[in-house]
Amino acid sequence: MSHRGGGGGRGRGRGGGRRSDSRGDQPAPSFQRGGGGGGRGGGGRGYAGAVGVSGHRPPPQPAPSPAPSPVRPTGASSPRAPAAVAASPGASGSAASPVAPASDVSLSVELEQRLTLQAPSPPPLSSKGTRHPPRPGFGTVGRKCVVRANHFLVEVADKDFHHYDVSIEPDVPSKKTSREILGVLTKQYGESHLGKRRPAYDGRKSLYTAGPLPFTNKVFSVKLVENEEAAGSSSQRRRKEREFKVTISLVARTDLHHLQQFIQGRQWDCPQEIIQVLDVVLRASPSEKYTVVGRSFFSPDLGFKGDLGDGLEYWRGYYQSIRPTQFGLSLNIDVSARAFYEPILVTEFVAKHFNRRDLSRPLSDQDRVKVKKALRGLRVEITHAGYRRTCKITGLSNKPMSQTTFMLDDRKTEISVVNYFREKYNIGLHYGSMPALLAGSDTKPVYLPMELCRIVDGQRYTKRLNERQVTALLRATCQRPYDREKSIRQMVNENKYDEELLLTKEFGMSVRKELASIDARVLPPPLLKYHESSRDATVGPLMGQWNMINKKMVNGGRVDTWMCVNFSRWNGNITHQFCDELVKMCSSKGMAFNPQPVLPIRDGQPHQIERVLGDINRESRATLANMNLPRKELQLLVIILPDMTGSYGKIKKICETELGIVSQCCQPRQAAKMSKQYFENLALKINVKVGGRNTVLNDAILRRIPLVTDMPTIIFGADVTHPPPGDDTNPSIAAVVASMDWPEVTKYRGLVSAQTHRQEIITDLHIPKQTPDGKAGGMIRELLIAFRRSTGHKPYRIIFYRDGVSEGQFSQVLLYEMIAIREACEALEKDYMPRVTFIVVQKRHHTRLFPQDYNRRDSMDRSGNILPGTVVDTRICHPTEFDFYLNSHAGIQGTSRPSHYHVLLDENNFTADGLQILTNNLCYTYARCTRSVSIVPPAYYAHLAAFRARYYVEGDGSDTGSSSGGRGTKEGTPVEIRALPSIKDNVKDVMFYC
Repeated sequence: MSHRGGGGGRGRGRGGGRRSDSRGDQPAPSFQRGGGGGGRGGGGRGYAGAVGVSGHRPPPQPAPSPAPSPVRPTGASSPRAPAAVAASPGASGSAASPVAPASDVSLSVELEQRLTLQAPSPPPLSSKGTRHPPRPGFGTVGRKCVVRANHFLVEVADKDFHHYDVSIEPDVPSKKTSREILGVLTKQYGESHLGKRRPAYDGRKSLYTAGPLPFTNKVFSVKLVENEEAAGSSSQRRRKEREFKVTISLVARTDLHHLQQFIQGRQWDCPQEIIQVLDVVLRASPSEKYTVVGRSFFSPDLGFKGDLGDGLEYWRGYYQSIRPTQFGLSLNIDVSARAFYEPILVTEFVAKHFNRRDLSRPLSDQDRVKVKKALRGLRVEITHAGYRRTCKITGLSNKPMSQTTFMLDDRKTEISVVNYFREKYNIGLHYGSMPALLAGSDTKPVYLPMELCRIVDGQRYTKRLNERQVTALLRATCQRPYDREKSIRQMVNENKYDEELLLTKEFGMSVRKELASIDARVLPPPLLKYHESSRDATVGPLMGQWNMINKKMVNGGRVDTWMCVNFSRWNGNITHQFCDELVKMCSSKGMAFNPQPVLPIRDGQPHQIERVLGDINRESRATLANMNLPRKELQLLVIILPDMTGSYGKIKKICETELGIVSQCCQPRQAAKMSKQYFENLALKINVKVGGRNTVLNDAILRRIPLVTDMPTIIFGADVTHPPPGDDTNPSIAAVVASMDWPEVTKYRGLVSAQTHRQEIITDLHIPKQTPDGKAGGMIRELLIAFRRSTGHKPYRIIFYRDGVSEGQFSQVLLYEMIAIREACEALEKDYMPRVTFIVVQKRHHTRLFPQDYNRRDSMDRSGNILPGTVVDTRICHPTEFDFYLNSHAGIQGTSRPSHYHVLLDENNFTADGLQILTNNLCYTYARCTRSVSIVPPAYYAHLAAFRARYYVEGDGSDTGSSSGGRGTKEGTPVEIRALPSIKDNVKDVMFYC
C-alpha cells in the first residue's frame, strides 16, 4: 500500500551549526522502493555541493515489507455491542475489502503520483481524500494497568435516518431564532403534516428524522410571536408578530451500515453524514436550554459563576463530542469554563473594563476607538420606552451625546441626544460627555445613551484575556483527577440523556453513564546520559523527574564573552552577587564560563532599553576587537528585567533581530531569592543557548534506538500559532525546528516565518525559486543543509512531528506539506527521497484519563494523576488508523492532559511499540528542565520558536505584519503582510528560543 500526503509553500533562513563526531558508515535505504539503488551521491554538485561537504553514500538496503493490517487485541474485555454500531470484538482491518464512495479520488491520485516511494496502487476508495496508514498492531511494552476515560458508550437502534434541507425566508442569522421557528412549526404541524415525527434541527440548514416525512418538499407558513415585556412588569406585554416561510426538502437517506463497517475495520473512511445526524440529535436539547459555544454548552445552572474583573465573568459548562472508536460510538464529555460579559449597564462596563473612575470627562479620540472596538457587536437591553427590547451595538457617535444631534421625524427639527431623552422620556442623562451608542443601520441610525443600556446576559467574550483573567479562568476548571471525574459524572447525570424523548423514543439512542475502562500500559523511563566525570553519569528518572545533583552536562558549553545589564531596582551589590552565583553554578555543572564579563555590570533605565542595549553591543564589540579572543562579539547577555512587566518581547526582538546577541532574561522577583534551583534552571537554558547539550538518551549513545540510530535521521517539529481572538490584522507565525545532532537528537535549530492570517498550512516549507539565480529555498532545504554541515551526513530518514492540526485538516496539511518536503529534497539532489514518518501531535482535545483505583498509590503520581509514561492505543482510539494517547509527564496541578499522536504517513514502518517508546523517551530530553514534558520536544520547541517570533510582530504593540508577500484580511479587505525581521545567523545557530 502506498501512503500519501502533501504541503507546498515558501520559507526563509540560513544554514549553520557545529560538526559532531558522528561516523559516516551507517547503512541507508534505497531511494526507490521495491528495488534499485537510488540516486546520486555527494561530490561537488547536488546536496553535497550545496553544503560544501563531499559525502559517502552507504549501500542501499532492501525495501521493508508493508506494515501489517491492524490487529485487534486478543482477550480484551469488550462491552455488549449495541444493536447497530458497537465494534465487533473479532473484527479486523482485513476482514473485508473496504467499500466507500469514490466521489473525490482526484486528491488521492495526486498524492499517489507525487509522494509514493513504491509502485502505485489503486487510489483508496474514499470520499474524504486520503487513507492514512493502518495500525501496525497494538503495543505490548510496559506494565499493564487499567485507566478510565471520559468517554461514554452510545448505543443506537437500527433506523433509517432522513436528511432534509431547511430554508427560512426572510433570512434569520440567529440559530436561536431559527430553532424557535422550527419549534413552532413542529408544534403546529407535527400531527397534521409531519407524520407525528419529532425532527432534530441543527439551527441552520439541516433537519433530521428517524424515518421519512410524508413529503419530499413542502412549504410552511410560520408566525413567530415575540413578547416584549413592559419594564418592571411580568403581566404587561407588547406582542410583536413576524411571519416566515419555511421550506423543507429531502436531501438524502442514510442508515447505520457504513458506520458499522467503519468501526469494524471493513470500511476505510468515516461516514460523516451519520455522525452528523447523531451529533445533532445529542445536541438538540442542550442547544435549547444553554448558551452554545462551539461544541460546548454554558449556563449559570451548570455551576456557579465567577468574577474575572474588568466587567467579565466566567460561566461553567461542558464539552460534548461524539466519535467512532474501537469500542463503538463514544461520547466525549468534559467540564469547561468560558468568559462572558457581565450583564451590567454599559457605563459600568466601560468604567470597569477601561479603569475609568470619572465618566463625566469626555473620551479622547484614542480612547473612543478602544471603547468602540470593545462594544461593537454586543447586544444590549433597553427599557426607557416602557418595554424591554434588545439592540446590537454597531458603533459610537463621534461626538459626546450633548453635541450629537439628529433630525426628528418631522424632517424640520434638529435635536441633541441629551435633549431628546429629556423631552421624550423625561430622563435627565448624567453622562452627556460620553458618546452615544449606535444601533440600527447607517442610513437610519439609532442613538442610545450608555447609562440606559444593559448588556444582555450570556454573551461570550471572544477577545484576548489578560494574565490575571487567564489564571482565574484556569483555576475555575483546575481540578484534581478525583474531583474532575466526579464533576464529569455529575454533568452526565444532570443531562438525563435517558429522559430525553427525542433521543430515546424518536431516534432510539441511549448513553451509558459509566466512564470507559481501558487497558493501558506504563512505559519505562529511558536512561539519561550525563558527562563521564559526573558522580552519577547516568540517571533513571523516577515519576517523570530527576535532579542535577552530582551531575555535569553531557556537553558543557563555553562562554568566553558575556555581560550583564540590570533594568530593575536592584542595587549594584545584589547584581554582582547574582552574577557570581550564576557563574559558579554554570561552572559546577560542566560549562567553561569565564568569570569576568567583557565590561563591568551596568544599570539601565526601563524607558531607555533600546539605547542601553545598543550601547552595550557597540562598546563590547569595540573592546573585543582589541582582545586576544577567538570571538569578537558577545556570546551571552544576562538581563535583569524591569520590575514592571511588558519589556521582555521588546528586548528579545532587539537582541535577536537587530544586534545578534543571545540573551538570558531573569525576572527580578524570582532572581532575588538566589535559590539553587533557580540557578540550576538558568544554567540549563544558558548551556543550550551557547551550543551545549544538557543530557542525551543513553540508548542514543549506544545506537540502540530503532529507526533512529541505525542510519542518519533528522527529527523535525513544526507548529503554527495564530493571532489571539479579535486580532484580524496580524499574521500567523509558522515555526519549524530540526535536530542538528545525530545520533543524539537533542540539539534543534529553529526557523520562523510569517504567513497569511489564520493560515494553518506552512507555506514557507519549500520555495521553488527563492534566490536571484533561481535556486530553491525554504525551511526544509535550509534545515537539511544545516544538518549536513553539522553532522557530516545527509539524513536518510525524516521523522516529522506536526503540532496544531485539527482532524478536519489532516488530509490537506499532509498533502501540501509532504509535497513541500519531497520537493525540497529533490531540489537538493536528484532522486533524493528520504523516507518520511509524518505524525500529528494534538494537545487541544478533551480526552482525560483517570486512575482506576484512587486508593492504590502505585497507580498514580503525587498529584493523583495517572503515571508518566501511560500509553493508550485501544478502545477510545481510532478503529483502524495508527494513533495513541501518551501521558508522558507527571501532573503538577489539576488533571493531566495526555497528548494524542496520529500517524498520517509512515514510510519507515514503525511498530506501535517503536513509535510510542521513541516519543515517550524524547519527552525526557527537553532542555529547560529536569522533568519529562507533556508533548514531544521538537513540537514543543517549534511552539516556543513561533511564540518568540510573535514578539517580533507584536512586541511594540503595533499591528505590523510579516511573511514574504502574503496577504491577510481586515474586515474583508486584503492587508499586505510584511516580512518578519530576520534572526541573526549567530542566534539561529543555537537554541535561542529556550
